[in-house]
Amino acid sequence: MKETTPSAMPPCFERWCHRFDNLFNHPAQKKGFRHYLGGLLGESERKNLSQIAADAVGVTYHRIHHFLTESVWSAEQINERRLETMNKCGQTRINQGFSLIVDDSGHRKSGNFTEGVGRQYIGEIGKTDNGIVVVTSHLYDGTKSLPLDIELYQNATSLPEGKKDPAFQKKPSIALSLIERSLKRGYRPKIVLLDAGYGNNTSFLIELEKKKLKYLGGLAFKPKSKT
Repeated sequence: MKETTPSAMPPCFERWCHRFDNLFNHPAQKKGFRHYLGGLLGESERKNLSQIAADAVGVTYHRIHHFLTESVWSAEQINERRLETMNKCGQTRINQGFSLIVDDSGHRKSGNFTEGVGRQYIGEIGKTDNGIVVVTSHLYDGTKSLPLDIELYQNATSLPEGKKDPAFQKKPSIALSLIERSLKRGYRPKIVLLDAGYGNNTSFLIELEKKKLKYLGGLAFKPKSKT
């Protein structure tokens, strides 16, 4: 049963979407953006394209799939516009003295058609399995938490040439690029917070020190084997 219709969204939804319209080249892209964002905001626990299309009147799987996989537009430009827009509002403005949190998150996924899928450590289940991993950055200023950037980690097993593939980047390298994005925007953190996956990486920490960034990271210690 169809649960929602895009035309029933509140006026604030359309005003928000309108801020992104000049980043799209065709009316179909603008409609696809609204349908996809509306689906993500819907009440269904599952946010895959099939469920989004099934829940909304006038939304078809093939059109929303084309918008995400074939239509030419820049996710990076969309994200930059999102941050610019939020930084103009008093409730969501980025305050100085925030903590920048860098982390990675893994999610199980069957099959091998999705980019980046491979056997790797999946945080949500605490073990190695087939899935994808993304590196993320977000800030916390004592009042609010705000997501900044997300980047797919291409596991070596998902690339044609493995670790020798030009597209392969280690997670710390991706994390450094996300931190650099924040600095280029003028968002300089008071401190960078890291888990042990980064806190144990000396080369990564040296790069933070070169940028004159303070940091607090976890450390993982392997117990000594008994002889």
